[in-house]
Amino acid sequence: MRIAILADIHGNLAALHATIDDIDGWSPDAVIVAGDMVNRGPQSDDCLDLVLRLRDGRGWQVIAGNHEGYVLRYAIDRARPDFPTSGPHYEFSRLIVWAYGQLSHRLAAIAALPEHLDIATPAGAMRVLHASVRNNRDGVMAASSDAELRQQIDPAAAVFCVGHTHMPFVRQVDTTLLVNVGSVGLPFDGDTRAAYARLSLGHAGWSAEIRRVEYDVAATAQIFVHGGAMEAIGPMAEITLCELRTGTSLMFDFLPRYSQPILAGEISVADAVREFLGT
Repeated sequence: MRIAILADIHGNLAALHATIDDIDGWSPDAVIVAGDMVNRGPQSDDCLDLVLRLRDGRGWQVIAGNHEGYVLRYAIDRARPDFPTSGPHYEFSRLIVWAYGQLSHRLAAIAALPEHLDIATPAGAMRVLHASVRNNRDGVMAASSDAELRQQIDPAAAVFCVGHTHMPFVRQVDTTLLVNVGSVGLPFDGDTRAAYARLSLGHAGWSAEIRRVEYDVAATAQIFVHGGAMEAIGPMAEITLCELRTGTSLMFDFLPRYSQPILAGEISVADAVREFLGT
């Protein structure tokens, strides 16, 4: 029995196509997508459409991540009369505004996605979530202690698979094989290649390996630059573009450092981005 699990595509269609080709060459018995198909990358609608077609046509199993949730929440928030349409608070929402513009006709399909997947196997239960059992924004990290990880996983599962952090690893926690499958479209471990996990069931039980797949990063960057994202997202698009090109997480350093000064009017978003990136 062989299962491929991928996550965190984030609107990167070229990375998704390369990953599909690699998966097809392996010919697994099942394929699971563990959320975050959309947002941050340039082609959210195309990526969601392709994954749902593979679900309906080839039996891929798909769950939602926190970024699908952000789209659904924005659909509600934007109807509030006090929802900002300009100013610093609006600047922080422009990334999801742009994704929503691509996905507003798909809200019902997004809302219908389950949040977890449980599979019975001959070697015990396999559980797939986007992040931890605590919530779908709670990252499961390789550097965490076993004590911390025990609070984030289902200890009854023989295999527990997640994404969310964009940093893949495989680790045994007591009797559970813990697999963070990494990110297809926006890796944060310094390796720009797409990542997914291959799980195999043998005589000794489940084993897992992280697979890395080359794709044309420059082509995705060009779509990002010339497909309207830079204008729609505003200055913070430069940070997302830099993350794509370097395979490193930057937004979660930028926001804690600059959110309060921006909201207080002490610095503009554009100047904060330039200072942060050293441009």
